[in-house]
Amino acid sequence: MIAKLTGRVEALEDGRCVLDVNGVGYLVHASTRTLAALPAGGTAALLIETHVREDAIVLYGFSEPAEREWFRLLTTVQGVGAKVALGVLSALSPRDLVAAIQAGDRASLTRAPGVGAKLAIRLLTELREKAGAMPTGVAFSPVLPPRGDAASDALSALLNLGYRRPEAQAAVARVAERLGEGAALDHLIRDSLRELAR
Repeated sequence: MIAKLTGRVEALEDGRCVLDVNGVGYLVHASTRTLAALPAGGTAALLIETHVREDAIVLYGFSEPAEREWFRLLTTVQGVGAKVALGVLSALSPRDLVAAIQAGDRASLTRAPGVGAKLAIRLLTELREKAGAMPTGVAFSPVLPPRGDAASDALSALLNLGYRRPEAQAAVARVAERLGEGAALDHLIRDSLRELAR
């Protein structure tokens, strides 16, 4: 079973990406939230959930442990397959999911593709007692900025400015790759801020 992959983001497509790990391209399905944090052509790490079927081996990737745990929990609910679970995670972050379930917010759940009123009620009913114990935060670094003090310092500066880690790491990784090794810290920060402003 594959639990984690680290490699170059070869391609970003609708609902999936290709991760090149030492010359082998892995097709990984993911939520729009995870895909948005990946730098095209940059290096990234994804937590992986492997599903083995009779006709295929399918990989699902996650930028943070909380998202993977929610994927696992969502797929235990009758009527929720991997595609619907990714749709829910695309519409709602783990933190939003906990809040929606605890508040009984059916409307928020039905924003996810594939979730109608009946399935939303089933999700609320079956997950109400489990939601409080589920993780909500980011504790895994999906994008690996290039090694070097300047990149680390730039990432730290962006985090101190209030940017979320996945977006900040993706921006620093893209800028550091573009500027090359030995880029000055002020250039890294300035260009990363421009990336984040887009």
